[in-house]
Amino acid sequence: MSPDPAVPRPQPKSVRDLFISFTLLALQGFGGVQAIVQMELVERKRWLTHEEFIEDWAVAQIMPGPNVVNLSMMIGNRYFGLAGAMAALAGMLALPLLIILLLAMVYGQFANHPGVAGALRGMSAVTAGMIIASGLRLFPALKSNPIGLAICGLLCALCFAGVALLHLPLAYVLLGLGSIACTLAYQRLGK
Repeated sequence: MSPDPAVPRPQPKSVRDLFISFTLLALQGFGGVQAIVQMELVERKRWLTHEEFIEDWAVAQIMPGPNVVNLSMMIGNRYFGLAGAMAALAGMLALPLLIILLLAMVYGQFANHPGVAGALRGMSAVTAGMIIASGLRLFPALKSNPIGLAICGLLCALCFAGVALLHLPLAYVLLGLGSIACTLAYQRLGK
């Protein structure tokens, strides 16, 4: 469902709002924040629609650097230009960097403790679950994808098979399947 253009859409109030929002977002994630970013920006703040999030996330993934940092800069730029992009970037990196440095010092002292190793394994399982939940939450947006749900599913299955089962390098799989998907979308949108 497309938003009504007559109804003003929520957006960040200021560069400071961007900085604080992205700082709070960054502090919520360990090992990746995609699920949290989608929930905050699409469902809670409503700065993006599901479709815009998927499109922007796809662009953020192919750019060099961390996906969520790329996304934050794209959103900051959209609303406040270069100043917004820099505020969003600073929000994503400043406080989390300080916390990571402190944690690294603590980890250096307790790295050999079995409880620390168990905690890290537990966090990785939680992160995997959050990524799966985010994918399931975004799944309905594929209905409006120009190449169709069936082909999207097939490409996902081929990607999984290539990376997880055949152990092909992710870059080659994404380049090959991404080229196919882009070509199909281009052809269907041209009609």
